[in-house]
Amino acid sequence: MDGIDIGHLKQWVGREDRQADVVTPGLVERFHATLGASAFHEAGEAPLAIHWCLSPPSLGPDALGPDGHPVRGGFLPPVPLPRRMWAGGQLDFHAPLQVGAEVTRVSRIADVAHKAGRSGELVFVTVEHAIESDGRTMLSERQDIVYRPAAEPGLTSATAPRQPLADPRKAEVSDTVDATTTLLFRYSALTFNGHRIHYDVDYARQAEGYPGLVVHGPLQATLMLHLAARMSGGRTPRRFAYRGVAPLFHGAPFTVNAAEARQGLELWCADAAAHPTMTATAVF
Repeated sequence: MDGIDIGHLKQWVGREDRQADVVTPGLVERFHATLGASAFHEAGEAPLAIHWCLSPPSLGPDALGPDGHPVRGGFLPPVPLPRRMWAGGQLDFHAPLQVGAEVTRVSRIADVAHKAGRSGELVFVTVEHAIESDGRTMLSERQDIVYRPAAEPGLTSATAPRQPLADPRKAEVSDTVDATTTLLFRYSALTFNGHRIHYDVDYARQAEGYPGLVVHGPLQATLMLHLAARMSGGRTPRRFAYRGVAPLFHGAPFTVNAAEARQGLELWCADAAAHPTMTATAVF
């Protein structure tokens, strides 16, 4: 772990960023069109998880790194590991966003941690967001980002062993979503996400060792959140916590699943072979 100067990276803890945007009717229409039949509609209210489409970094080509993300060392610390993924997070809903509302996102680097994993050293960056509108916080969020080393030669996420569920769950409701390149492109466009693992299959395979394009973590979380709202009769969870388990790739249908739990719902996405890729809990 001598290559990671964690003391330097921790200097980013406490750094803040503030961005503003508007929940336009056009954005809402494109959001619903992207999710299709999986979307939950509530008249007058902005769709759940549309905040991930608001205020994305809008930087020119010279400010982007080779992976298509903004060059590191701005708001996020300059972690010297090449692969970046959403590891998970938590959403606490306080009030619904309204269509047409002006929204401000206040972001803060809460923690930077250096750990050892099965594939080598990892760096986790925790970001806290407050989504504000009309003078109050509508949504509080914790976002966990993981930075990983380059893939070993000959080993991809498809060939790496996957742990089966110790106690396989049975879904009470299950949606099937086709992981097409069009779906990934449209969600990248909605979120202005330039990360090349979602649309450049040659880059995803050759530079990052994936067998195909990676389905966005927030897209999977959005689909689970909308399924939770549909199952609960339109209620928004008070708390929604999610965690990435394994990458999900394009080219085959995947499922979005839910089952009743003691305080709400257990949810998970699973690939075509029924391996879980993201899990979540929704508390009402």
